[in-house]
Amino acid sequence: MFLVLLSFLVTACGRDDAGKDAEIRGEEKAVLTHAPAVPPPISRKHATKVIVDLEVREVLQELAPGVQYTFWTFGGKVPGQFIRVREGDLVEFHLHNHPDNKMPHNIDLHAVTGPGGGAEASLTAPGHSSTFSFTAKNPGLYVYHCATAPVGMHIANGMYGLILVEPKEGLPKVDREFYVMQSDFYTKGRHGEAGLQPFDMEKAIQEHPDYVVFNGSVGALTGENALQAKVGETVRLFVGNGGPNMVSSFHVIGEIFDRVYGEGGVKVNQEQVQTTLIPSGGSTVVEFKLDVPATYILVDHSIFRAFNKGAIGMLKVSGDDHPAIFSGKQGDLTYQPEGGAIQAMPDDKAADKAPVVQSREEWMKHGARVYAQVCAACHQVDGKGVPQAFPPLAKSDFLMADKGRSIDVLLQGLQGPITVNGEKYDGVMPKLDLSDADVAGVLTYIRNSFGNAGDPVTVEEVKARRAKGK
Repeated sequence: MFLVLLSFLVTACGRDDAGKDAEIRGEEKAVLTHAPAVPPPISRKHATKVIVDLEVREVLQELAPGVQYTFWTFGGKVPGQFIRVREGDLVEFHLHNHPDNKMPHNIDLHAVTGPGGGAEASLTAPGHSSTFSFTAKNPGLYVYHCATAPVGMHIANGMYGLILVEPKEGLPKVDREFYVMQSDFYTKGRHGEAGLQPFDMEKAIQEHPDYVVFNGSVGALTGENALQAKVGETVRLFVGNGGPNMVSSFHVIGEIFDRVYGEGGVKVNQEQVQTTLIPSGGSTVVEFKLDVPATYILVDHSIFRAFNKGAIGMLKVSGDDHPAIFSGKQGDLTYQPEGGAIQAMPDDKAADKAPVVQSREEWMKHGARVYAQVCAACHQVDGKGVPQAFPPLAKSDFLMADKGRSIDVLLQGLQGPITVNGEKYDGVMPKLDLSDADVAGVLTYIRNSFGNAGDPVTVEEVKARRAKGK
């Protein structure tokens, strides 16, 4: 009899403990962050009511230098704001559709158990708000997105983000956490074509993206926008893929993932990983320790997406060198996106597709955009080139000595030995598929930047050299 009573008491205590853990105590407003920031880890040991306020905004922003796009967003930027809750929390979700918007929207959170992931309960017209609740039953890193018809268009215009349901026991402590989300965009104009670009449904259906990017735009994680960390720190990346079409081969050049939580689950399913797949509408969590200072490059290792469509980012790590691990020069400027120009060896034809540019100021702006997209990867942002590899354009005697020759180099390519500012170079510069206006603009910009001073290059001059070279 005593043993039976003891067994009953132990069982009852277990139920009380479970009940206390499942009990919703208090409430709080969710901290939402824009990428690449992540809300702080959850320290409480109990479930609570979490109120999430998320506003849909349709906004005009930059997709690439000189390229404007009308994004549909959760929170005003792409990707949508990061949401962090705890396993067992009761989430009261408020979706607000700004009155200036033109479209109805809703939200499908992959973390939700219920009709449409919340989509059926959240269809919201402009100027209205919808509310629904769900229990965060399943821990993991989940994608959310708009599911209003046509679903593909809403996602393609930027309507996706991540929600982390942190397990009750929490995640292992790390020094830094970052939010990175890949996606693909489809525009009427070609990659890099300036101006306001509308969404192209036909390209989306054919799965031919003009841009594949991290965090909503070309350059969102490069240069001054690079992620920052220090030697000796551990980093956790919450990585999502909004799609709508492309599967990501996520890789960090110069690092190895110590631990990978595959497909956004809460268990480490692999260690010492070089590249991990992230399906469209899926996620992953990767962790690694930083051993040496460098600029580490985040890419989709379907590599033309990185260097020609924009899927490139930077993690700049400062600190002391460790020659036993790695010795040699590290530099930021050798890792710049190559831009969107189609490259070919010198025998193809180029179409004149660039917009008409009027004033000298407009020529310089147009040329600067072309330079950033096409030339900076090799010749560097400051035009100083890379010693023994890519000749300088800054104060270049070779460039400035013969305008016609410079035009020919862009139109026809160049190979063989040359001397620039007293240094010998022997390499190959492929022909670039640039329009006459692109060639005139970028040469006008180069000839009047980086310490150079020269007369502009006109479209007529380019046309004449192109005809001569045929």
